[in-house]
Amino acid sequence: MQEYSVPAVAKVADDDRLTDAVWDNAAAHPGDTAYLRLVDDAWQPTTFGEFRDEVVAVAKGFIAAGLQPGDRVGIVAKTRYEWTLVDYALWTAGCAGLPIYETSSASQYEWCLSDSGARGVVIETDEHRQTLEKVQENLPDLAHVWQIDGGEPAVEALKEAGRDVPDADVEARRTGVQADDLATLIYTSGTTGRPKGCEITHRNLLFEVRAAGETFGSMMEAGNSTLLFLPLAHIFARVVQVAAQEQRYVIGHFADTSKLSGELPRFKPDFLLSVPRVFEKVYNSAKQKAYQGGKGRIFDLAETTAVEYSKALDAGGPGLVLRGKHALFDALVYSKLRAALGGQCRGAVSGGSALGARIGHFFRGIGVPIHEGYGLTETSAAITANGEGHIRVGTVGRPLPGVTIAIADDGEVLAKGDVVFRGYWNNASATSETLQDGWFHTGDIGTLDDGFLAITGRKKELIVTAGGKNVAPAVIEDRIRAHRLVSQALVVGDNRPYVAALITLDGEALPGWASEHGKSGTTADDLVDDADLRAEIQSAIDDGNDAVSKAESVRQFRILTSDFTEDSGELTPTMKLKRNVIADQRADDIEAVYAQR
Repeated sequence: MQEYSVPAVAKVADDDRLTDAVWDNAAAHPGDTAYLRLVDDAWQPTTFGEFRDEVVAVAKGFIAAGLQPGDRVGIVAKTRYEWTLVDYALWTAGCAGLPIYETSSASQYEWCLSDSGARGVVIETDEHRQTLEKVQENLPDLAHVWQIDGGEPAVEALKEAGRDVPDADVEARRTGVQADDLATLIYTSGTTGRPKGCEITHRNLLFEVRAAGETFGSMMEAGNSTLLFLPLAHIFARVVQVAAQEQRYVIGHFADTSKLSGELPRFKPDFLLSVPRVFEKVYNSAKQKAYQGGKGRIFDLAETTAVEYSKALDAGGPGLVLRGKHALFDALVYSKLRAALGGQCRGAVSGGSALGARIGHFFRGIGVPIHEGYGLTETSAAITANGEGHIRVGTVGRPLPGVTIAIADDGEVLAKGDVVFRGYWNNASATSETLQDGWFHTGDIGTLDDGFLAITGRKKELIVTAGGKNVAPAVIEDRIRAHRLVSQALVVGDNRPYVAALITLDGEALPGWASEHGKSGTTADDLVDDADLRAEIQSAIDDGNDAVSKAESVRQFRILTSDFTEDSGELTPTMKLKRNVIADQRADDIEAVYAQR
């Protein structure tokens, strides 16, 4: 078994807790900005001192409601300041937050709240309340429901309810928490099966953010800012929230990703944290605008130069000619792309799923390096990352300090360290299957090279063709999805004579392409059989095939007229494909692709 580890730098004491940073910051930096809140279309600061005071006031309300140390409380809301406030207030009261995606169904509410034995839930909207009411009679342990918007706002109601709770009671609750106590119970969204509750402790999260602070260095230093638009129900965003208090960088909460392109230039973040799909959309949108403006050829040359420049950084540095071309395109193209990200974004962190190597090289080439990392809910987010000054595009980086990575004999990635969760809630059998001999079994297949980990697929997602060839679909899917017209790509081929793919189209990019090519239709329904469109998609397939062997390459594809979405049940909230669901719902399309000749 191949192993690689990085020595721990930061430590977590047994009496450390997540709220310590809130109190330390309020004492040492009370007037510094902790958060920026969008109020009346203007970003308004909340200081560390103000935040600590609000945390105390809301925690008093939870205590007054009768919540006891260790109680679980659900949080159902979009990414917003109140989400973070409630989370820290629960920790201060000795409780554990239970995030539920705000897009979840009533049955998902019921499972998470009932399995966890939640004593209360904080919801955001009337719509969330209506969803909850469908199953509330099946939740006998649920004693409290607070709503952030509408009626009596949760934050103000909690503050009022806790007015008479002594400060000493709050401090006793807060300091009674130990590092190995439960901090949050996160139910994995899962691509198959019923979600399992991951028990994440204060130690897990503190070790994660302290190790990440060493890895990303100056990018996340005190005073820098980021716009947080990832769902806080996901472990990645949750860690970003915790790291902000530990590292003292500024967070602006922003939930409407459809308006992200307009908000980034106004907010001017110093760094970004996102999933690959957002970076792909930025790239594809820029390319689309260039083509619509008659500058497609310039963009293509600039793109090629950026990729070549990035690759040269790993091979002794760019030569004089390449540096000259890069400087020219920096003035013509790259500076405009950086301006679209706010103008002062010095880097980004990507996680949640695989980032295509070409996208990684492109962004590093334009001056915004993407630090790709890898981890799971069970590992408190990242266990590996490309750190500041140590990027190898196409990999997910080296282990974080204090983490050991191993590759088992069957290729599975294993992990050890204080970031690894303590087990699944009420599910000893699943815990024993996943945690064995001190190792966490990720279920992913990968390779190690000089400590840099590359993920090549999921153990349970390996496709075995009728000819016995094992195919890991993630590699080729990532390459195909990088095309500006492609929204999603699903490779199929289990027990089939060859590998094929289902392709969905990007509804935002399609009208521009149609205009460029003089097409009267602008939707997938209009263009699904268009020869020029099929040629475009074939070029994406060809590019994907270049990354794999002939036996693994896509021989046929089918363009679908509807996309895979979370609403259709075919994507998780973090944009991962639910392969079994898609295979069931799109069975006719899969049969049709193999009927093609």
